[in-house]
Amino acid sequence: MQADQSTQQGIWLPLITPFRDGKVDDASVRRLVRHYANSAIDGLILAATTGEGMTLDKDEIERLVGVSRMELHATGRAIPLYLGLSGSDTRKGVKDLHRTMAWPIDGYLIACPYYSRPSQRGLQLHFGALADRTAHPMMLYNIPYRTGVNLGNEAMLRLAEHPAIVGLKDCSDDRIQSLDLLRRRPSGFAVLTGEDAHYHEALIDGADGGILASAHIETETFAKIQKLVAAGERDAALSRWRSVADLTRLLFSEPSPAPIKYWLWRTGLIDSAELRLPMTEVSADLAARLDQEITRRTALSATGTGNHRVA
Repeated sequence: MQADQSTQQGIWLPLITPFRDGKVDDASVRRLVRHYANSAIDGLILAATTGEGMTLDKDEIERLVGVSRMELHATGRAIPLYLGLSGSDTRKGVKDLHRTMAWPIDGYLIACPYYSRPSQRGLQLHFGALADRTAHPMMLYNIPYRTGVNLGNEAMLRLAEHPAIVGLKDCSDDRIQSLDLLRRRPSGFAVLTGEDAHYHEALIDGADGGILASAHIETETFAKIQKLVAAGERDAALSRWRSVADLTRLLFSEPSPAPIKYWLWRTGLIDSAELRLPMTEVSADLAARLDQEITRRTALSATGTGNHRVA
């Protein structure tokens, strides 16, 4: 089931899930999918961390997938649609794969088991069992500062030999580990960074792109940076990166996705900035800073003068 690596590169968006009055807001979902399908993104991921997937029930996730696929089809753009999965029970993971195998998705993003902190052998057996039973390609998600366990390169490289495992969202927060993986990975295995603030650095190191929550904002700029690096135009890529580097920090200055949802609400892409507990809305102070940055970037866009650092 080895997928073409060319489909796991560029900018992938872990889409937020809009809520209104406690329910998934289908109208805002359609608006978001239509908007980003007409942008420079290369893939969409639903119900992952940024999408508050752990607060969605099974019926909500199935409907989210269906609405998103229908809207993508209506735009005429065939970009990959992946589903985020997580959990610490391999048996339940297998059941989730079986339950979703007929859904209109193109693959999965599957995080390391959280809280239980399995060994490297346990991680390899866990992901191997899932890969043996999946009907779609899988990208793995290594984010030890959230899960409590780091998927080391030796286990990762063994898993990369499985034809169903096509790539990694790398949030190891360890540049030495990331560089080693990039150097040793097999042909056809994609590595996309999930560290928004280190996006440019990861591209220079050889990553194939990024799965970036920040790319909800200034989407074209994030996409252009990757294309410039791939073309060898490093000075131009660095200039573009400097225009959004501080933005990534602003959007993560309080727990994500609250700042992104606030921005999308203020700019009319979603009808509410609502989140589900335990996530809460942004503070009044951050709301004011976001409003200021929205105004500044809107003015720059209107005058065609480009983007500069966050004030």
